[in-house]
Amino acid sequence: QVRLVESGGGLVQPGGSLRLSCAASGLTFDFRTYGVSWYRQAPGKERELVATISRGADSTTYEDSVKGRFTISRDNAKNVVALQMDSLKPEDTAVYYCKARRSFFDYWGQGTQVTVSS
Repeated sequence: QVRLVESGGGLVQPGGSLRLSCAASGLTFDFRTYGVSWYRQAPGKERELVATISRGADSTTYEDSVKGRFTISRDNAKNVVALQMDSLKPEDTAVYYCKARRSFFDYWGQGTQVTVSS
């Protein structure tokens, strides 16, 4: 059973930084065969895709509002994907989830709360 655990969320002031981590366990296949994405869901809004990293970490994509501020990375040896978030804005406040995908199967974590407020 694939299990994803997010960590690193919290309360930060506007302009600050946070680093989220997504640790995978219970994998049947090598972690490098899973594509991984970060999503977020703000209160009253639909869940939205924030960033995606390819299996070999050679390709990344970002939602327009986070380009230049967020960086997704992965360490396949440690089964971890990180989301570095800089220049945070109040509108980044949301629950952040990671998702791993392999062969049309999606696995989700439980989410971590990020609150950007002064």
